[in-house]
Amino acid sequence: MANKLIIVESPAKANTIKKFLGGSTKVIASMGHIRDLPKSKMGINIERDFEPEYINIRGKGELIKQLKKEASNAKEVYLATDPDREGEAIAWHLAHILGIPINSDCRVTFNEITEETVKESIKKPRKIDMNLTDAQQARRVLDRIVGYKISPVLWKKVKRGLSAGRVQSVAVKLIVDREEEIEHFIPEEYWNIYATLTETNSKKDFLATFYGKKGKKQELHTKEEVNEILNKIEKGKYIVSNVKKGEKKRTPAPPFTTSTMQQEASRKLGFTLKKTMSVAQGLYEGVSVGERGTVGLITYMRTDSTRISEEARASAKRYITKVYGNSYYENRYYKTKQNAQDAHEAIRPTYVDLTPELVKGHLTSDQYKLYRLIYNRFIASQMAQAVYDTITAEINVEDYEFRANGQTLKFKGFMTLYVETLDNEKEEDEENSIPELTAGQELAKKKLEPKQSFTQPPARYTEASLVKALEEKGIGRPSTYSPTITTILERRYIQKEQKQLVPTELGKIVNGLLVENFADVINVEFTAKIEEEFDEIAEGKQNWKQIIRTFYGPFEKEVEKVEKELEHVQLVDEVSDVKCEKCGRMMVYKYGKYGKFLACPGYPECKNTKPIVETVNVPCPVCGGAVQVRKTKRGKKYYICENNPKSCEYISWNAPKKGEAWSKEKASTTSKKKTTKTSKRKTSKTKASKAKTSKTKKN
Repeated sequence: MANKLIIVESPAKANTIKKFLGGSTKVIASMGHIRDLPKSKMGINIERDFEPEYINIRGKGELIKQLKKEASNAKEVYLATDPDREGEAIAWHLAHILGIPINSDCRVTFNEITEETVKESIKKPRKIDMNLTDAQQARRVLDRIVGYKISPVLWKKVKRGLSAGRVQSVAVKLIVDREEEIEHFIPEEYWNIYATLTETNSKKDFLATFYGKKGKKQELHTKEEVNEILNKIEKGKYIVSNVKKGEKKRTPAPPFTTSTMQQEASRKLGFTLKKTMSVAQGLYEGVSVGERGTVGLITYMRTDSTRISEEARASAKRYITKVYGNSYYENRYYKTKQNAQDAHEAIRPTYVDLTPELVKGHLTSDQYKLYRLIYNRFIASQMAQAVYDTITAEINVEDYEFRANGQTLKFKGFMTLYVETLDNEKEEDEENSIPELTAGQELAKKKLEPKQSFTQPPARYTEASLVKALEEKGIGRPSTYSPTITTILERRYIQKEQKQLVPTELGKIVNGLLVENFADVINVEFTAKIEEEFDEIAEGKQNWKQIIRTFYGPFEKEVEKVEKELEHVQLVDEVSDVKCEKCGRMMVYKYGKYGKFLACPGYPECKNTKPIVETVNVPCPVCGGAVQVRKTKRGKKYYICENNPKSCEYISWNAPKKGEAWSKEKASTTSKKKTTKTSKRKTSKTKASKAKTSKTKKN
């Protein structure tokens, strides 16, 4: 009989903890949730005050039997699911199934899976936190009600199988709104004048930019304005009127939260949100690192706090002063944002002495990349600021002023180790050296160059920038960003084009219908307000059922009103210019699982359908035919001649370019390289899987 039984969520976490405890302690995994709302119906009893009708998840019967058996044989049972709302709810469901009293001290949590933390946490079990559990229940119940009430409207008016969700629909709306901004954007012309000047003593050239007239900034909008200035200064003398020297400091970014980790992993490593969270989960749950055994390398990866423990701060200090010297260390505290839950520390390495290079041989390539990112970000957050020497020179010519700005890195500080990447910005401040200048000095003009530019539309969202926008607007929480974006991609409301998120036609139609009819629910402010109310439930300030009651009354009336209004409205399919070759009708556009396609409006008499063929403007480099854009089963684009395989062999992963030669050998070589890479990945995964199976058997 085991003295203690510890139930965690995953086998990897179970294996790590097992190695710390040994003896008569048994550790097993629940494999995530074991109870949930049914899939076949809403599962919320509205008449009984929104009581959730939980059922055991199908396929988990044998596991539940095993859990009950192990629990009955143990003297003490501890529920050690993840330390967040979802984990608290799983612990509550486990307690219900195993007959563990809710008020008993059965709950333990690990912010980091290290031997010291695990042993210490088991000594201090607590009761299940019903406030956290209720916050999770409130989210689950509200989202289920919204989904089950709104989705049927989409089925009737667009197509079956579609779904709406409180957070996912707002995310789609942000992407659609951004696309509309881009489509309606009108570029505005503006000009700059650049002067290449020479300092006569050193003979060094530098660049100065037009600033304005008589000390006032002037914007240039037309070529005529520019020509007028150029005519006036053509023969003028360039005199330095003022030189300002200063110092600029740059502060390191705080340690990672979930969202900043997802953003940086996307920008620096090219990871999707889903991949980032999967790799981080593995690092948290435990990796075997040689003589140290299995250890969780990072703290819990779902957090919105930048707080770090004093022990971690002390470890960072020892490391920085030893490796870089005292001048590189600075004890720094970061302010956590206002609506942060702050239940956990920031994401950081559990052991500073386990450097990325030291553990590299024990990690997969992806694990190493992400661990290095987390490690360096944390260490850099406790390092000194970078310092730049700056210089600004004001240069007069006639009544006009040019300015030259320069900066030189004087002390690298934290930038020795890590620099945060920002969307649409360079990784670090560029050095721009200008020669030593003095007031009253005359400079030689080498070249004047006017440059026309146009204002640019806002950039499309990427996964990283969408997470940033969701966080800034208070939509969702650390645990929801990744599943939200994954869901709207899988449902084909949006698609990725070179990392940019673009709404599909289906996404636009669904968004339009929801915004027009459920504007109060599919609303940024409403969604953010609900998130705040969930936080208040978690803090014990609100009753979860009261929040559902307050929401449901007006929402139910809105749904009834929309259903009546749409009862006699029939969405008319857009007619194409393609004739059905079977019956002669003009085909219409429809939306299916894989996007837009052509269908005969004579269904069910005529069931003819056709894919919509996308072509490129460049003719086939082999035969001059039209080049079509197609997609593999995994959604990767390739290019093929309309005459392939009848009379032309052209096919390529890359879009054809005018005048570009193509050969079958070159194409097959490229294809082989891609196939080889895929095979290597598959082989690597197979080997890893076999090794894991072998290891499990031994244990």
